Amino acid sequence: MKPLSRRTLVLGGLAAAGATALPAHSSVITATAAVPYPFQLGIASGEPDPSSVVLWTRLAPVPLNADGHGGMANADVVVDWQVAGDELFTTVVASGSVTATYAAAHSVHVIAGGLNPDSDYFYRFRAQGHLSPVGRTRTTPALGAAGRDLLMAFTSCSHYEEGYFTVYRRMAEDNPGVILHLGDYIYEYGPTAGRTRLHAGTAEITTLAEYRVRYAQYKTDPDLQAAHAVAPWIVVPDDHEVENNRAGNIRENNVPALTAAQWTARQAGAYQAYYENMPLRPAQASNGASIPLFRRIRWGNLATFHMLDTRQYRDDQACGDGWKVCADADLASRSLPGNAQESWLLDGLSQHQGTWDIIGQQVFFARRFNSTGASMDSWDGYRASRARIQQGWVDRGVRNPLVLTGDVHRAWASNLVADYNNPSSAVIGTELVTSSVTSSGDGDGATTIPDVGTNPWLKFYNNRRGYVRTAISPTQVRADFRAVAKVSEHGAAASTVKSFVVQEGQPGLQAV
Repeated sequence: MKPLSRRTLVLGGLAAAGATALPAHSSVITATAAVPYPFQLGIASGEPDPSSVVLWTRLAPVPLNADGHGGMANADVVVDWQVAGDELFTTVVASGSVTATYAAAHSVHVIAGGLNPDSDYFYRFRAQGHLSPVGRTRTTPALGAAGRDLLMAFTSCSHYEEGYFTVYRRMAEDNPGVILHLGDYIYEYGPTAGRTRLHAGTAEITTLAEYRVRYAQYKTDPDLQAAHAVAPWIVVPDDHEVENNRAGNIRENNVPALTAAQWTARQAGAYQAYYENMPLRPAQASNGASIPLFRRIRWGNLATFHMLDTRQYRDDQACGDGWKVCADADLASRSLPGNAQESWLLDGLSQHQGTWDIIGQQVFFARRFNSTGASMDSWDGYRASRARIQQGWVDRGVRNPLVLTGDVHRAWASNLVADYNNPSSAVIGTELVTSSVTSSGDGDGATTIPDVGTNPWLKFYNNRRGYVRTAISPTQVRADFRAVAKVSEHGAAASTVKSFVVQEGQPGLQAV
């Protein structure tokens, strides 16, 4: 994939002069000639397959309006879109119009179809007489074809108040073919004085309007917009998209105090806003207080992405949550993804559709015990569930399981072993844990692996903010752990702290 120039990210109106024109909706343009620029939240793409991709935008000329509608009137708006093979749009290959509605906060989810497999494209929108920035996207290889090697980046946990989104900018500069976001895209908390930046509003968000404003605030960040514009995203939420440490329908606590009806309404509003602001297919639209998000995305026969939802269907954290020794964590009746999703995952793993089976999920997978016990919010709080999945992929002859994880704000890498009570147990998989975009602030750069004496499968640790860049080929996955020294100041450089290789057919990390 050729590098994306800075010009591409700001092309916008310049592209209109010498390129194929978008279809004119004269009534719209005439009526809104003085309307302010509606693409303040940027553009995005996602959910690629061999012939299509989702194109996303949301009209919001005044993003932080308290009603959550971004300054838009209560009226439908026609939005035109184009996909082209070049960034000047001289070879338009798909185009159309879609109606952005007030009820959906004028968000747009276009399925741009009829595209060629394993190909790069450029896209843009026009509404109310204004042209959007230009984004780049790509399709997956055809089913049964390996296609090009894939550069993929993933990260998680972007707390707006705890720093600048430089990590997103550095990810964009790598020109990945796809980006995975593993949750905590927003944080629900109210503003906290003294932090690098402040959330809009005065308290923890609970209503649909407040969630819409929160997404709008995050999406005005130019570094986040750059990361969305450079590649299609595949996303899953964690807990802060609704409320910290939620477990299914169970709250962490009753703060802020909500009735049962208000809690249900909060979940419904949070998931509606999540869908409105992510480049998801309509099949992933929320339905009341739930949203269907576990799904598979095939990347030809190079890889299959099994994207898990580890929040909506889990049993409550054992022994009241927290770090502790807890026998209930071993109960066979408990599941982190829920029994139906466990079965769905194992069924997908049995199909052997790609060289690499990549499990994108939210919480720490390998065993990690310290002197106080283990985190009941992680897979250590659901040990029988983890054992079923690991034994399941062994029984099904899965050659290359690779677990990708977010949530913990530090970078880790682990071998996954068949028996965590046996230090000599066979390595049967690999886990890569990304650090955060900003959550936990600058960090201290520590690299000593905590508690490695009791967890010898842990092979890497770093306490800086960053992301993981992976180069995926039929013979190996190379993982570069990328980090920035500061997020309290804008624009820090990124560097590779450590690299590993996972060879095809040989689960486990090899240091580079």
